Amino acid sequence: MDTNKMEANKLLRSHNKDLGGGFVVRRLLPSATRQAVGPFIFFDHFGPVTITPNDNHDVRPHPHIGLATLTYLFEGVIMHRDNLGYTQRIEPGAINFMIAGKGIVHSERKPEEQKNDTYTNHGLQLWLAIPEDQEKTSASFSHTPATAIPIVHNHEATIRVLVGSAFGLSSPVQTLSPTLYLDIQLPANSQWQLPMLADEQAIYLIENQISVAGNALEMHTMLVLDQEQTITTGAHPARFVIIGGKALGHRFMWWNFVASKKEDIDNAAIAWEAGDSALGMGQVPGETERIPLPKRLSK
Repeated sequence: MDTNKMEANKLLRSHNKDLGGGFVVRRLLPSATRQAVGPFIFFDHFGPVTITPNDNHDVRPHPHIGLATLTYLFEGVIMHRDNLGYTQRIEPGAINFMIAGKGIVHSERKPEEQKNDTYTNHGLQLWLAIPEDQEKTSASFSHTPATAIPIVHNHEATIRVLVGSAFGLSSPVQTLSPTLYLDIQLPANSQWQLPMLADEQAIYLIENQISVAGNALEMHTMLVLDQEQTITTGAHPARFVIIGGKALGHRFMWWNFVASKKEDIDNAAIAWEAGDSALGMGQVPGETERIPLPKRLSK
């Protein structure tokens, strides 16, 4: 592999992040060299991980401001609950889009009906920055089932248009700024031309092996692209995602908060400690737990 050439083309390597209870994710964004690709400011890849009845990977109620979350599963199941009153079982192939806006609280847990099951969880959780003039919008949640996600065949590629538009099809998911998110599968020993479909875009390998312009892309790395590229597979079918869209500029990020102004993060921290439901920091119905505000080392 021509590592120097790939580095010049903006290669981002993952680092492991323990979310608690031994649940480790691979984090690509933000990185030391790049905060975002288009509106995507946070990229976590989790699994494949075996979930057993003794595991506790539940994420207790916690708050967000100034961002939108995209949750997408390849395998497994997660139960979403939020303080707007939504309870949604998240299953493979669906898109779950939550706009935090001025404030939302949610939990992500193992469903009750899976408490005694052993199964595999594998997916991506991504955060999007939202336009500065909409950071104080009202919070919302939407679920788009797998059956509603359009699929297009472009030469040898099978493409699920999760968010945005590509190859003549558009996703029903409504974002606040131009956004691209594709799930692409290629057969073994194939070659496919990936055009530039957004102002900024990047490719991330999910399964098996691919080469980009003749250079092997290692697992758990992301390559930021600036021109059309030839994607080649090896002896096995491959799966990868494309993310991208319109860049929205720098954001301040601390804990689960994103904002274009530092004082909005300060205010959100105060509101969470106070449990201020007027600012979107109230409790999730049916929940009694909450993740406490971590200590801030600096402001």
